[in-house]
Amino acid sequence: MMRICFDRVYQTLAGILVQEGFETGRAEACARLFAETTRDGVYTHGINRFPRFVATLRNGSVDAAAEPRRVAGMGGLERWDGCKGPGNLNAQACMARAMHLARTHGVGCVALGNTNHWMRGGTYGWQAAEAGFLGICWTNTMPNLPAWGGVEPVIGNNPLVMAVPRAAGPVVLDMAMSQFSYGALESYRKRGEMLPVDGGFDAAGRLTRDPGAIEESWRPLPVGYWKGSGLSVVLDMMATMLALGRATHQISGDPVFESGLSQVFMALHREGLGPEEEGERIADGIVEWLHRAKPAEPGSRVRYPGERTLVIRAENEKLGLPVEEAVWETILGLRTA
Repeated sequence: MMRICFDRVYQTLAGILVQEGFETGRAEACARLFAETTRDGVYTHGINRFPRFVATLRNGSVDAAAEPRRVAGMGGLERWDGCKGPGNLNAQACMARAMHLARTHGVGCVALGNTNHWMRGGTYGWQAAEAGFLGICWTNTMPNLPAWGGVEPVIGNNPLVMAVPRAAGPVVLDMAMSQFSYGALESYRKRGEMLPVDGGFDAAGRLTRDPGAIEESWRPLPVGYWKGSGLSVVLDMMATMLALGRATHQISGDPVFESGLSQVFMALHREGLGPEEEGERIADGIVEWLHRAKPAEPGSRVRYPGERTLVIRAENEKLGLPVEEAVWETILGLRTA
């Protein structure tokens, strides 16, 4: 593992995106999202995923020049077409639009169809919370998770993000519908570690903690067993119906052709419902209660969702972004003379 300063990573990625057809400003915005994801410790969806993103640009799954457009709306609810544009830029724009609507209506909701992988879903929860909004968003995915009672991947692990603003540090839940995302399975496998709890089934249908066996079987365990499976189905339905887009079963199962996703972005504005400081007091009280809980491991502390992010962010800003040498070499190889 090597450490590279944020600006060098960001500028390298932006330069590659310009060569792939991005306008300079959009290339910089897209590259920054990738670099910030790695900075915040979500390595599987940051720099590590960049070569796959370039592959989707080159095979036509993602249109570098496309921007989302509003198709329909009623009050605080709107439907947008992502036009197959870069998924992280589309998502960022739609959460910004949801916040704009929330300033007027109290609640803003943007359903986005015909878009692409949004990379780290938590990005858009942090976006909302850091602007003072409660945020909720989710996406469907290609079929990569078996429905409960089945043995083949027919539903998506459909990440769900919920975020709460708080001056001492936003609370941001970013979770897939599988006990371990495929990115997490890959990380454990590369480190040569077993999962801390059962994470899926092997080829023989036995529950296992072996990440490689789960990757091979394509049978990760839905979070909460049948509950996670059911939640995946409902999230897929709601996103697709609101966006009038593609459902999971209509999306390619090949990761480099995963395109045409459906997503929902919601922002809730507390202004007008009561004193803002009262909401802050409530959030702080819940965090304090969690921190007072007896930990399972002596010397540790019960944490709230997203608590470690700011610590990891500060460390990576100081020391540089951790990057696998092979990944960095692949990225440098994407540059043309």
